Amino acid sequence: MMRRFVPVAAAVALLAATLPASAEEPASASAKGVDCARVKCIALTFDDGPGPYTAKLLDILRAHRTKVTFFLIGGRVEKDPRTARRIARDGHQIGNHTYDHPHLTTLFDDEIRDEIARAQDAIQAATGRRPDILRPPYGDTDARVGAIAAEFGLSQIVWNGSSRDWELRNAVAIREKVLGLAKRDRVVLMHDIQPATVKAMPRILTALEKKGYHVVTVEKLLRGRRLSAGETFPVGGWN
Repeated sequence: MMRRFVPVAAAVALLAATLPASAEEPASASAKGVDCARVKCIALTFDDGPGPYTAKLLDILRAHRTKVTFFLIGGRVEKDPRTARRIARDGHQIGNHTYDHPHLTTLFDDEIRDEIARAQDAIQAATGRRPDILRPPYGDTDARVGAIAAEFGLSQIVWNGSSRDWELRNAVAIREKVLGLAKRDRVVLMHDIQPATVKAMPRILTALEKKGYHVVTVEKLLRGRRLSAGETFPVGGWN
């Protein structure tokens, strides 16, 4: 774009475009062709959006050419469909995080169905996608919730590593927590509604790359395995 204004800048930009990627380029940059059976993969997942910091997070992820999984709240999607559409357009995986973020195990069956269905409809209306994964708020699920999720063709995605960003609320502390959790095939819980989380993300991504990790979606982490409706992954979650 700069070539219209400054010829020297255009030459520099053209040269930069022809150079090979540096060693500092995040491993996630090539995630599209990553085989998680052969390399170290980690799935970063973001709950509770879209929110006021989601667009900034999307900018960071785009700069690092990284895809993650977002679990969207239906009510927030209705208030901010534009950001939800961008999440889809940028190629991230999208999951259902209910409409109002309740403890599902405390609800009657029809109330659970309503929470899931309204979120499904809101997400589809905004993005054109109908999720096939559900993250129960607070990881609060049981056999009854799983059976109702299965009615919608949804598998359940929990986590086996938590950033605890809602408690830490500090970019340095969140970064250190996530890096301490780093382990092959880990599913990490994060929140794009937390400004400190978004602030921490550039250094988190760079540090994970230096440790040899590829940041991927949950779908990519599964290596082509299709979860059954109502099935919960990862097994033995919550950390």
